[in-house]
Amino acid sequence: MTFEIDPRLLANSMALPPLGLSDLRLMDDVRFPWLVLIPRVPGATELDDLDPAQRAVLIEEIALAGAMVRALSQALDQPINKLNTAALGNVTAQLHVHIVGRRRDDPLWPDPIWGRGPPVARAEGETARLAALVSSDSPR
Repeated sequence: MTFEIDPRLLANSMALPPLGLSDLRLMDDVRFPWLVLIPRVPGATELDDLDPAQRAVLIEEIALAGAMVRALSQALDQPINKLNTAALGNVTAQLHVHIVGRRRDDPLWPDPIWGRGPPVARAEGETARLAALVSSDSPR
């Protein structure tokens, strides 16, 4: 079995340089600074599909992605109040972890973001600009 990213994860996100275990993607939704980690483990749908060493690496990558989301929110001049981390998989079974910056003035605060309206695409070129910013300025 080979590793492939589910097309639903590819459809509304942009690739960033990969991390040790995970592919890293910037979600194209202007409402939130939002990254997704997708561990490159074929067939993984749950955290317990990873071996203990992989889980430890994923936790560190989640922390790193959190720092990236904070840096992105600062670059957008939209400091976050809370960092949400979730691995739901109800729609897309492939194991993936969302790291989402939330602000008290965002359009969905304090409710969850999933299933609450369609993503709001960024202006043309903006996702690529932010991806370049996160890729070059992020702590790694």
